[in-house]
Amino acid sequence: MTVPFKAHDDVPVAPLAGKIVIDTNNYYPQRDGHVADLDEGRTTSASMLQRHLPESRVVKAFNHITSAHLTEHALPAGREDRRALAVAGDDTEAKATVAALIDELGFDVVDVGLLDDSWRIEPNTPGYGPRLDEKEMRDALAAARR
Repeated sequence: MTVPFKAHDDVPVAPLAGKIVIDTNNYYPQRDGHVADLDEGRTTSASMLQRHLPESRVVKAFNHITSAHLTEHALPAGREDRRALAVAGDDTEAKATVAALIDELGFDVVDVGLLDDSWRIEPNTPGYGPRLDEKEMRDALAAARR
């Protein structure tokens, strides 16, 4: 799902019930308006989407890579310089499914944890944007500060 965060409440709920929803969104206050719960670190945009889609299995992924880099940076498994992408989700099976997709597309996967932990890969964090390998991504996630 890729819509501006401010439109996440407009996403139809029923058609996505029972499905894995990959949340590629990012909250940008200058575009989306200020949301106190996000600005004050009480929740994450991914957790808010999960609340909006209670029967879906939301996985945060692909929010920290540009669409062009999805093809430009993809490499076969086993390469030391393979770029890593982060995933977060509350449903272990859904997260594994998305991780398998990411691997198939040509990227290593680093598990951030739950949707409440997805702030570690949001805008203005060390892992948001740069091309990082698996170790570098783990270090960036650990270095993230709210």
